[in-house]
Amino acid sequence: MTSGVAWRQYGGCFSHRRADMPQSSFQPHVRAFFHADTNTFTYVVHEGRSAVVIDPVLDYDAAAARVSTASAEAVMAYVREQRLTVEWILETHAHADHLSAGDHLRNAFGAKLAIGEGIVRVQSRFKALFGLGEEFVPDGSQFDSLLRDGDVLHAGVMQIRVLATPGHTDDGLTYLIGDAAFVGDTLFAPETGTARCDFPGGDAARLYASIQQILALPADTRLFLCHDYPPASRGAEPQSSIEAQRQGNVHVKDGATEASFVALRTARDATLPVPRLLLPALQVNIRGGRLPPPDEEGVRYLRLPLNRFGA
Repeated sequence: MTSGVAWRQYGGCFSHRRADMPQSSFQPHVRAFFHADTNTFTYVVHEGRSAVVIDPVLDYDAAAARVSTASAEAVMAYVREQRLTVEWILETHAHADHLSAGDHLRNAFGAKLAIGEGIVRVQSRFKALFGLGEEFVPDGSQFDSLLRDGDVLHAGVMQIRVLATPGHTDDGLTYLIGDAAFVGDTLFAPETGTARCDFPGGDAARLYASIQQILALPADTRLFLCHDYPPASRGAEPQSSIEAQRQGNVHVKDGATEASFVALRTARDATLPVPRLLLPALQVNIRGGRLPPPDEEGVRYLRLPLNRFGA
């Protein structure tokens, strides 16, 4: 099954493609939730009573191999307080640093779950790495919609435009909603720089091109980050701006060439440790936030392939 077919088969009736996508001037309401354990932001974006949730987090205690939903419940409480109807759960990519609560919130809200069509390639790579059996089919069917560059979703009066921004992963997307851009793992806070590109399927040159697309957005675009790793001098900040990134991003500020960025990113990635939750997170996230299926006794297991990552 091709990813395009999967997108149409699994819920694509709520999406459509448009050749021209003018930047809307309206400012949607954005509520950020910071998950301190993984430095991850989840967003509830709403206008009127309609809402979408972007990059929800499932809590995971690695020492006990125990999952819980306190962070997702906080999102649900806000939705109830505001009397919102969540129509979409949107993943910017298959995360390697936290487990997704996408499936939990999809079921709780009766919403649809979407991700970039590149997830099919991510699934294929990690099915092989984890030695997953026939129960796992890498065709994207774990999601309701597989999105491509230029797709448009609707949630009430909100128009959600899809910008493909791969490089960190194959499936990276930025969601454009009014004056807000949810950039996933492309840009971090200016003093932190950009996302790593050394995971399977990562490509620094592609990430550079993706970032240039983001920096070419209108100057008043609000950039909402997936992560922040703040210094001791400040708290976590979800929002950045085009100007701040152009003037101060330590990796891609104005004047940075593709060649210089690729060299910097490659050298830096070679020094980075493996993300703490990479192995459990990807096993869950390629399933759309579902846990692996239980065995005959009802127990679920994660796999740990030895000596495949790190030095």
